[in-house]
Amino acid sequence: MSAAILSWSTLIAALMLAAAIGCAAVRLLRGPRAQDRVLALDTLYLLAATLLLVFGIRTGSTHYFEATLLITLLGFVSTAALSRFLMRGEVIE
Repeated sequence: MSAAILSWSTLIAALMLAAAIGCAAVRLLRGPRAQDRVLALDTLYLLAATLLLVFGIRTGSTHYFEATLLITLLGFVSTAALSRFLMRGEVIE
């Protein structure tokens, strides 16, 4: 019984996360300003990391958790660099 509930819950979560990724991709493509696009990119990598976590829970594999850690680390650094570039016009002083 609990395995069936977990299976359905992860399926529903994956579908909702996929819909949220679609909405973030639309904002990334149609964003009127660069700040909106950076925020959409930040949201996109967080949703992708969460989707990988859901797949890791569903399959029971630890490789998804390691990939999620790598994505969040690179996503944070890229968001910080893009934000600094938009505010100052340069990344490295």
